[in-house]
Amino acid sequence: MHYLKSTILAFFMLMVFMSLSWAQQYPVTPVDNNGQKWRIGYLEGGMFPDYQIIFFRTVEGLIELGWIEPMDLPEEYNPDHEQAWQWVAENVQSDYVEFVKDAFYTSEFEAEQRMQTKGELIDRLNNQKDLDLILAMGTWAGQDLANDEHSTPTVVASTSDPLGSGIIKSAEDSGFDHLHAKIEPDRYMRQLRLFHDITGFRTMGLVFEDSREGRTFAAVGDAEQVASERGFELKTCHARNSDVTLEQASQEAQACYSELATQVEAMYITVHRGENLSNLPHLLDPLLKNEVATFAMPGSEFVKHGALLSIAHADFAYVGFFHAETIARIFNGAKPGNLEQRWAAPPKIAINLRTAETIGFNPPFDVLAAADEIYDHIAPVSTD
Repeated sequence: MHYLKSTILAFFMLMVFMSLSWAQQYPVTPVDNNGQKWRIGYLEGGMFPDYQIIFFRTVEGLIELGWIEPMDLPEEYNPDHEQAWQWVAENVQSDYVEFVKDAFYTSEFEAEQRMQTKGELIDRLNNQKDLDLILAMGTWAGQDLANDEHSTPTVVASTSDPLGSGIIKSAEDSGFDHLHAKIEPDRYMRQLRLFHDITGFRTMGLVFEDSREGRTFAAVGDAEQVASERGFELKTCHARNSDVTLEQASQEAQACYSELATQVEAMYITVHRGENLSNLPHLLDPLLKNEVATFAMPGSEFVKHGALLSIAHADFAYVGFFHAETIARIFNGAKPGNLEQRWAAPPKIAINLRTAETIGFNPPFDVLAAADEIYDHIAPVSTD
């Protein structure tokens, strides 16, 4: 567990440095827009659960910073993201910001609709000019606003790899004054190294759509690099993610999991529409029967429902606070492209002991000691 201890030390050193550096340059104190409220809009590639979770955590971050009056946000995930946005727009009490009710835009992971949605939003930004900042959720949304077709401050969130997907120029420079995208260098390589340190697998499965975005969502390049350095074999299977219905994406993911279950000792559950929480029991069934260890990129909600390992769910709260601080600094006069984009997740482990027992895995004591979330049963999920 030397790796885990080094990661914890590196994380806290980075966070202390970032906090001191940016607090000195750009305040996060609430301020209005010349007597008016700052108007915030929203763009997403489609309805992916993490987008809503991170949006809510960002709102909570703004509450903590004093920009929004204290309030309770919905605890249950709402698959209708526009409805969730409008609920926030109607219920937030603030003297400083408003979430504009009709400023929700989604492409529903349809390529044709994506072009139309992008055009409509950019036209609004350039002509109506009634939005002061856009929250861009996901790779598609980030790509669609990472250009010189507009100049509205844009905060990109929930992207697997903003650099690899071409959203930003580098970790240090987004490439546009109006653009900011959180990047966590080596995030997925650190996850995979941790997964390998804990379980010592010799073969690992990976499901992804065979496209640039699909490979980015699944961190294929990182997986290939860690496989090479650690000497394990990577086995892959392709399943469509975009331009298909959720049911089709789920069915293709199920087929891949069934195919790989007899070929691998470990599976990396990544960001794919078919690897959704409702579909998780179908995906895990062949893996549990074949005693395959799993690590969930999306977070500990998957561990609660049967994945073996992940990073603890508190990660999202830290992410949301980072985005909230970024928004606060922008409204205090900072250019998005001048703000720090690098961020590191707290190294907090989540583990499911019932899954460990089912696959015959005996977690080392130091893993249990380092775990922040420990589940002793597999919670059921809705498969409606």
